[in-house]
Amino acid sequence: MSIPIIIAAGGLVWNEKNQLLMIFRQGKWDLPKGKIDDGETIEDCAVREVMEETGLNDVKIGNLIGITKHEYYDSYIHQQAVKESHWYAMKATSNQTFVPQTDEDITEIKWVDVKSIHQYLKNSYLNIELIIKQYFSKESESELA
Repeated sequence: MSIPIIIAAGGLVWNEKNQLLMIFRQGKWDLPKGKIDDGETIEDCAVREVMEETGLNDVKIGNLIGITKHEYYDSYIHQQAVKESHWYAMKATSNQTFVPQTDEDITEIKWVDVKSIHQYLKNSYLNIELIIKQYFSKESESELA
């Protein structure tokens, strides 16, 4: 039996103070993301999931940062699956009100200063650390171009 691939999308959301939006879900710091709906584009999924999970209502999508993959048990299909998450750079203003999506086990949302991100990554997932590092490497490349 082959392992199904579940397509998901999310964002690295930055505000005007150069802070990254992070969510606390199931005991770990994470980034907002979720599964694509039938007929939805990956970009639309990324924006929808960020808005649903955080309560933000004004989110601007930017470039694709990268794609991460990880294996997990999908309780919806009752088997192991591979989640392929497409990550986009996004912008939102810091004056919006957070509404954690509690039915997705999100208990806290915060804007994190660039200097503090490494502290949050100590209690996160490898894929989150990798996509954040990829974001910063792409940012430095674009500054050199």
